[in-house]
This record gives sequence, C-alpha cells and structure tokens, in this order.
Amino acid sequence: MAQPARRVVAPADEPPVDPEAVDRAYHYHRARRNARLRRKREKAHARLRFFVTFAVLVGLALFLLLTIWHQVQKVFGL
Repeated sequence: MAQPARRVVAPADEPPVDPEAVDRAYHYHRARRNARLRRKREKAHARLRFFVTFAVLVGLALFLLLTIWHQVQKVFGL
C-alpha cells in the first residue's frame, strides 16, 4: 500500500516570500500599467490628429469648391 506523502513544514523564522520577487512583480505590473496608459494616450492623440487633418481637408475642399464656382460664374456669366 502507498505511503502518504510527507509534508515539509518551513521554519517559522524564514520569510515565505522572496523580497526580490516582490520587487520584480511590482516593476512588472507598474510597466504594464504605464504601457496601458501610454497606449490610451497615443490612441487619443491619433484620434485628435485624424479629426484635425479631416477638418483641414474639408475646409480646403470647400475653399476650392467656392473658388472654382466663383470662377465658373465669372467666365460664363451665370
């Protein structure tokens, strides 16, 4: 018959966690949080750049449309 596994009990005076592991985990999660915030900020900036560029292009198109329309009226006497 199989014998039950013996449990090894750690002495009470030793800390159960490696202090460097705690520091590594802290830096790892801090880096993940900073990366998430950076992605969020870059996404917002990209959205802003898109809308500014779109507004400039629409304004330029309207300007050209009105200028061309004015020239057509002037040439053909409409």
